This record gives sequence, structure tokens and C-alpha cells, in this order.
Amino acid sequence: MKWNLRLAAANRGIWKASELRRMLAERGVEMSVGKMSGLWSGRPSVLRPEELDAFCAVLQCEISELITAEPEAVPAPPSRSEERSAVGHDSAVMELPRMVKPRAQTGRSLPPR
Repeated sequence: MKWNLRLAAANRGIWKASELRRMLAERGVEMSVGKMSGLWSGRPSVLRPEELDAFCAVLQCEISELITAEPEAVPAPPSRSEERSAVGHDSAVMELPRMVKPRAQTGRSLPPR
């Protein structure tokens, strides 16, 4: 995911995080200086839906202008031959899927640790 808040804000003439923070406060979204700084300068670790709505309302933009998907950044799953060579299996050996076996329930839970 690529976070484009600064670009979206700059396209609308907003150059400072403090200015955007003030505009968000006018819409009823109070944000700490630290959180705003993190959103302005980097990638958000936590972003509530109402905050995202407020950004879109203030910047008069769509979510797609703020967030861009980067599917190429996600590693592809290893192929079957790569899995076998990594585990050390011979290519002639056929692996069967592991079967899931449910545990018998006793009706009691374990005590906390």
C-alpha cells in the first residue's frame, strides 16, 4: 500500500500538516500532533474509517487518491518445486495434504497462565 496524503494535500494547495490538522478539527476530527506528523510523513499503521472519511471530505478527493495498492510488493508463493528443494524432498516423492483432526472437547477450558 502506498500512502499519498502529502501529494493529495499538495494538489489542493495544502503544504503543512498543521493546516490540514486544523481543517480536520473543523470537521470534528481531533488528531494529535504526533499522529498527524506520522500520517503526513510516512505510512499509517492505524487509520480509523472516520479519519479516512474526514481526509476525503477536507481534500475533496476519493480514497484512491490517498491509498494506492501495490500488489507487486507482495511476494509470490513458492512453486511446488521450490518448496520441495527448500525442504530437501526428492522430486519423485508425492506429498499428501495434511489431514486436520478435531480434538475431543472435554467441556472445560484451561486455567489462565
